[in-house]
Amino acid sequence: MFEDKTLVCKDCGSNFTFTAGEQEFYAEKGFQNEPARCKSCRDQRKANGRRTGGRREMHDAVCADCGAFTQVPFEPRNDRPIYCSDCYQARR
Repeated sequence: MFEDKTLVCKDCGSNFTFTAGEQEFYAEKGFQNEPARCKSCRDQRKANGRRTGGRREMHDAVCADCGAFTQVPFEPRNDRPIYCSDCYQARR
């Protein structure tokens, strides 16, 4: 049913094989897209994420309820209220 495919890595441009076994795994998991990167580029991206501690960029904001300064992992927009962790938990 599945046959090995040769794909081109979008980062380094090298050819890599998307094996029949990998394709079967992707199908079982319901993945719709083929891999875009070769194994070494995927490993490098994972390592770079770990080097930063996996931390997100945080943005300063002011809580809409209590007025306390807080940080959120997304860019605040003026059309939606931002809550500190205490006020957010109280609203849940």
